[in-house]
Amino acid sequence: MKNIENLEIASSPHLSHPSVSTRRMMLDVILALTPAVLLAVWIFDWHAVKQIGLCVLACMAAEWVFSLMRKRKATLDDLSAVLTGLILGLSLPWNASWEVPVFGGFIAIGLGKAAFGGLGFNIFNPAMVGRAFVMLSFPAMMGSAAYIREITTQENQPGISVLTEATPLVQLKNVLKEGGSISAQMSPNSLLTALTGQRNGSPGEVSILALLAGGAYLLVRKTASWRIPAGMCLAVFVIGACTSLTHTPWVYGFAHLLGGAVIFGAFFIATDPVTSPVTRSGQWIFGIGIGILTMIIRLFSGYAEGVMFAVLIMNSTVPLLNVWTIPKPFGGVKK
Repeated sequence: MKNIENLEIASSPHLSHPSVSTRRMMLDVILALTPAVLLAVWIFDWHAVKQIGLCVLACMAAEWVFSLMRKRKATLDDLSAVLTGLILGLSLPWNASWEVPVFGGFIAIGLGKAAFGGLGFNIFNPAMVGRAFVMLSFPAMMGSAAYIREITTQENQPGISVLTEATPLVQLKNVLKEGGSISAQMSPNSLLTALTGQRNGSPGEVSILALLAGGAYLLVRKTASWRIPAGMCLAVFVIGACTSLTHTPWVYGFAHLLGGAVIFGAFFIATDPVTSPVTRSGQWIFGIGIGILTMIIRLFSGYAEGVMFAVLIMNSTVPLLNVWTIPKPFGGVKK
């Protein structure tokens, strides 16, 4: 009988392939975000570079520090810390002070991932944990003022108008609060503006076309499940349309769908494989739930946006969704 003293026992899967490795999945998402990053840099100039760069560096530093504290090897080569910093930087206001991305990055890795045991064990999306922390800790730096900056221009040198106007969701909330209609504002030009990115907002949410291109890449690569973004976008559009059944409902539906971080969250945040369900029906429920909660927060709270809180709330339901939606085995349950 051979000596089996060194036999290693581990959980499945026991087969691996480079195309489905953690590093490859992270690289896929990073590549999918490249169009949005380039457009953000083009629109917001060095402001976007500062936010994204500080977030990535802070997350990488936090990954190294917390790995040393846990006496483990830092897994910077799997690109998970880079991706967390990239998503966090794209979700922050472009004009926030430097301490916001730094604290957000350390909290995202420390409380969002390392506290649960590292990559693959976290319950909540790390980037959204970091953003929630800085949003509650630095409300003045994360509010509407963080998207506005006074620009002094010289003669024959016009300023960048996109940096000095309110975000689309703030404008929409103000119009609805005053009982007005947005039908006149949603012209073909305004729709083109939303698609191309010539508007204010967080660096990662300004261009719908760039996000859709990246999202399509993830779906083709099967890095993300199409059911989650489909369910989320459908819920947001339907509820948004129902907010004004008498004044062109589809306009209000598209206003909520294209405004804010819905597309960004649907493809790049909610589809995180660690914090989303693994079953098909669970993914539908998860996506629709995020869309419903997003609209509830937008319509009935003081916040103009609700994607972040909606994702975190639905993250907490993932273990239950995985249990409740277990598919029946082929041939039925054995008696």
